[in-house]
Amino acid sequence: MITDKVQTAKIQLGDHIEAWHNGKLFHKGRVTDVVHSLDLIWIRDARTGTRKLLDPDALEIIKVEAPQAAG
Repeated sequence: MITDKVQTAKIQLGDHIEAWHNGKLFHKGRVTDVVHSLDLIWIRDARTGTRKLLDPDALEIIKVEAPQAAG
């Protein structure tokens, strides 16, 4: 898996990201909405299927490759 720490301004709709804090994975999923002027990022959480608002000031946002489809 290729990872790349990114600034909020570089995150786009459809990107797959992970959100880390103190070395622990808190959320991962596909970006559904971004408001660059306010540094707001929403994802569809891959584990729960719920929509999550991420705080880039509190979390380390890592851009990752899209998960491979099963089969």
